[in-house]
Amino acid sequence: MDLKLARNLIDEKPKNISLGKIEEAVIKDGQKFFYFDKENSHKDLIALVEYFEKKGLSVYHRTIKYGLDDNDFMYEVHIL
Repeated sequence: MDLKLARNLIDEKPKNISLGKIEEAVIKDGQKFFYFDKENSHKDLIALVEYFEKKGLSVYHRTIKYGLDDNDFMYEVHIL
């Protein structure tokens, strides 16, 4: 499964990250925050949460609004 990381600039395309790369980063650091783009489906984010919960980790995710428009949001996921 590939997910799209949050954009740094509004007009650039989001970069992809694989589930394997996410898992490597979590194993290396012990815990990690990830910010995902609004183009990801809610279903994919729930699958990500369930994947790490099955491995015995705690996962918190929420939607972050950064503007007044309804489309100005990203997803934050904290895996520990």
